[in-house]
Amino acid sequence: MTVTLEQRADAFRRLDEAKLAFARRDWFPGTSGNLSIKLSDDPLQFAVTASGKDKTKLSPEDYLVVDGESRPVEPTALKPSAETLIHAVVYKRIPQAGACFHVHTVWNNLVSELYFGQRAFSIQGQELIKGLGIWEENARITIPIVENFAHIPTLAAAIDKVITPDVPGVLIRNHGIYAWGANDFEAKRHLESFEFLFEYHVRWLQLRQNAVSLTHTS
Repeated sequence: MTVTLEQRADAFRRLDEAKLAFARRDWFPGTSGNLSIKLSDDPLQFAVTASGKDKTKLSPEDYLVVDGESRPVEPTALKPSAETLIHAVVYKRIPQAGACFHVHTVWNNLVSELYFGQRAFSIQGQELIKGLGIWEENARITIPIVENFAHIPTLAAAIDKVITPDVPGVLIRNHGIYAWGANDFEAKRHLESFEFLFEYHVRWLQLRQNAVSLTHTS
């Protein structure tokens, strides 16, 4: 399949929208994070954020198109994000994924550290689980957590082993989350749902601890 200029421009526009929405939430501290939208399956090609760009701003050189090995498909001075290989793993492992978003937040870092011993974080009975496309009553989800390997191929291989189509996300310990969906709208919804669940859970733990402390001191 040949990717047209119109498809490329449309993907860049949609990445702009997602990037600015997440930037307004301060989800890209220190130019961290990366976003991609798949353009074709065979061969695998996707638009991805360029490395080192300020994601609170827009410029003509924010994105490039890469192949399944994370190599630019055309000559360019831009470098893909160092973690582009992880996006490629997601698209290969989860063929129905059409967009993949990665952000760093305090809440996802806290959850990844709190539950790294179990290598997964589970939560049950929360309304926002429906935002992940899971509608069962009193539903429970479990999102895997992997070690934050500095060697990106090792990190990508660890992610490849644990992700499934059932839960559209993976946490990296003290690093961030990758969330995906069939398209950019769904990936954004999944990411927002995960982040709500993480923040809720950590705040609930804090309130519970405060309540226990008050009980012991009264």
